[in-house]
Amino acid sequence: IMAAVMDRFGISRIEASLAMEDDCYGYDDDRGRETRRDPGYDNVAGVAVIPVCGTLVQKLGSLRPYSGMTGYDGIRQAFLSALADPDIEAICLDIDSPGGEVAGCFDLVDEIYNARGIKPIHAILTESAYSAAYAIASAADRISVPRTGGVGSVGVITMHLDWTQRIKDDGLKVTIITFGSSKAEGSPYRELSEEALAAIQQDITTMGELFVNTVARNRGISAKVVKSTQAACFMAADGVELGLADEVCTPDAAFRHLLSLTGA
Repeated sequence: IMAAVMDRFGISRIEASLAMEDDCYGYDDDRGRETRRDPGYDNVAGVAVIPVCGTLVQKLGSLRPYSGMTGYDGIRQAFLSALADPDIEAICLDIDSPGGEVAGCFDLVDEIYNARGIKPIHAILTESAYSAAYAIASAADRISVPRTGGVGSVGVITMHLDWTQRIKDDGLKVTIITFGSSKAEGSPYRELSEEALAAIQQDITTMGELFVNTVARNRGISAKVVKSTQAACFMAADGVELGLADEVCTPDAAFRHLLSLTGA
């Protein structure tokens, strides 16, 4: 956990242990040097394989998935590097993720979508792509999903936790002092007012509509069809039938198809 937090805030790793060998204690910059050399993708016969797995977050400070998370910042840097790399003929987004943060997601999706036509971009699901992960997959030229995998969850969610009753039962009293009537809107130490609920719902609806319209644009299907899914998750064949994916295919077969486009 500490390593993940340190990376996210750009703090270099420091070895804490002191070994009984000559000059082997202190600062270890090997990982930093490797990170600077690593483009964030593997070049497999001219195809850049960019991993998109685990929980997706806006900023991880790592080009690769780390501690169960992938950063949009890392995906973006790897993707742009692959586009500019003369040794790369095509790009594979290797996706297996339940989704993640809204922040940063749609800017990355637009970056990938706007790069269509420069090099083939295929989203090869190594099981599933839901929510934010599906938004990324939808930006690719083609989506392949294995028969036990899934796509969808085109929706947005947030939660409000009301601690007021628990605080009262514990004999405590919380006084919130603010400048601005909306400053504590959504605070767990205050009952959620109808006005606050409406404001939060409006934000969620706005982001949800953005998600729906983005997927509709990327996949070439109507926003009405996308919205009618009601953020449900669909197994492979059902997802293809709805137009959320292109084929039910094993990852190996999908990758061989992408290789064939490069002449490899």
